[in-house]
Amino acid sequence: MNPSFIVVEGLEGAGKSSVIELIRAFLVAKGHDVECTREPGGTPMAEAIRECVKQTWDEVVTQETELLLMYAARSQLVENKIKPAMAKNKWVIGDRHDMSSVAYQGGGRGIDISVLNTLRKMTLGSFEPDLVLYLDVEPSVGLARARGRGELDRIELSGLSFFENARRTYKKLVQDSSKAVEIDAMQEMNVVHSDVRAALENWYAKGCLATNNVEIKRVDQ
Repeated sequence: MNPSFIVVEGLEGAGKSSVIELIRAFLVAKGHDVECTREPGGTPMAEAIRECVKQTWDEVVTQETELLLMYAARSQLVENKIKPAMAKNKWVIGDRHDMSSVAYQGGGRGIDISVLNTLRKMTLGSFEPDLVLYLDVEPSVGLARARGRGELDRIELSGLSFFENARRTYKKLVQDSSKAVEIDAMQEMNVVHSDVRAALENWYAKGCLATNNVEIKRVDQ
């Protein structure tokens, strides 16, 4: 199989970190080199932008500023880390990607989807993940988990209605995508991991089958 870009999405407290480690171990066991990234962040400039986005300020951070910073960081990450890694035959696992902006800045902040589509086209072109695993959690539960990790950042303090809107958007995006799978992250962690592993095995097997079919076709020609 060619190297793929796998993204883990979900609200705060959904359990993305442990799932990313599970995916990394799964791919390494298959013999692949793996690179892990996060958004916003992943490169020196993108990490600096992450600090701007996450911290609180003594002024209003407009929703347009937040959105533009997200895509600026994403552009840096894709062009300077993800694409070069995949060109070197590395598989990439992303902690968030473009679906986060549609859910958070689109669904949560209420920015028109046409604006996001324009920014996506400008910064990403046709680049997109090969697989998205969305970890679904009730916002109140996810935020409680996030508080347990420490002080909440600026986005985590956006309020329950913000995350409820983001969750509805996430679920609609996953429903409409042939490359996304929803995982119930309200379950016990061992069950969540079992569901993730099953989704990975199913997706990976299909990819291997498709690759083998292409190779057979080429031999026949």
